[in-house]
Amino acid sequence: MPLPQLTVYRHDRRTRTLITLVGEIDLESAPLVRASLEWCLRDGIRAIDVDLALVTFCDCSGLNAFLHAAQQTSVAGGTLRLHHPPPILARIVRLADCGFLFPGSQFVPLPPSDGGTPVAPLPAPPHRSAPLAPVLSGDVR
Repeated sequence: MPLPQLTVYRHDRRTRTLITLVGEIDLESAPLVRASLEWCLRDGIRAIDVDLALVTFCDCSGLNAFLHAAQQTSVAGGTLRLHHPPPILARIVRLADCGFLFPGSQFVPLPPSDGGTPVAPLPAPPHRSAPLAPVLSGDVR
């Protein structure tokens, strides 16, 4: 049996949650990302922080899952923030020029062509106090 390529951890604090993703986000695992974020909204969570520090790969299907979640969260009156995106995801977001769809997220912009200073990223969400236990993992098909 192959090892799971993506594991999802969820830590709720009233109406806010921290989702920590570990592994790779691609065409096979993006539905797991999408489902876990949709479950937060179904559970009444309106402030969702996604920690991507332990994501080793994320392609455009992962970006699509985050864009869908951002749209659904916005419609529900909430916010979705992405923290510590892997370099490949940050690059895809910059190339697609869609970082504005993730208000408060930590996408470091490309340096301005006029030599100005880029905006500093936001600090990580402070509410990771309990040990992580997986709530979802597996090979999604």
